[in-house]
Amino acid sequence: MHLLNAALLGVVQGLTEFLPISSTAHLILGARMLGFEDPGGVFTVMIQLGAILAVIWLYRAKVLAVVLGLPTQPEARRFAALVLIGFLPALVAGALFSDYVKQVLYYSPGVIAAAFIAGGIVMLLVERLRPSPTVSDLDKMPFSKALAIGVAQVLALVPGVSRSGATIVGGLLSGLERTTAAEFSFFLSMPTMTAAFVHDLMEVRHDLSTARAGEIGIGFVTAFIAALLVVKPFLRFVGRAGFAPFAWYRISAGAAMALAMAAGWL
Repeated sequence: MHLLNAALLGVVQGLTEFLPISSTAHLILGARMLGFEDPGGVFTVMIQLGAILAVIWLYRAKVLAVVLGLPTQPEARRFAALVLIGFLPALVAGALFSDYVKQVLYYSPGVIAAAFIAGGIVMLLVERLRPSPTVSDLDKMPFSKALAIGVAQVLALVPGVSRSGATIVGGLLSGLERTTAAEFSFFLSMPTMTAAFVHDLMEVRHDLSTARAGEIGIGFVTAFIAALLVVKPFLRFVGRAGFAPFAWYRISAGAAMALAMAAGWL
């Protein structure tokens, strides 16, 4: 059962990491419902690496072109600068506030429920009221828009907000087309999630043991596969239907959590 639960939680991590519905919240609630114990948070930290590697693999051609082009190609340096500018606000905020968030907010169902509902409402409003898109090519995005999206990503420190949701909303408000906003969210996730992974790994390194290698390995693999399968269909879906379905899902899930808390089930 431990291995099955690990596989299920890996799938949850992979499916929700790049959708605007908060993987952190789903993983916390999923582990609680399954009765899955994660001493020191080791399992949660390690399976995040599976999702990170999946998106890097999917965009390997672009990543490789940028890395190899840094010494000689202005376009590669400009794209790397866009990602770096978008990443810096989260880096600074994470260094300042991550301990407070984990100690005070991380396991609060009330915070998660409120963030689910508020995030869904904001997403609906942005879908309706956002400015007309002016950016469809990430390589030509102004640095100011990258910074604005990076500032929006800081909100994802609050459990339930969703890193991808915050960056996508920031992108839409900055005039990016839907799929362009989602793709920049993916590229921004690479340094952001890697930095978070390294930080968390250093915190839990003393709790690493071979005893849980099976659980971690299965969760890692299923997270990688699930993320690999969901990213491209997600882009096609939002290109057709927008983000409203995810907004309504967030509102419904938040309301269900609030009712469960009121009934004493959560």
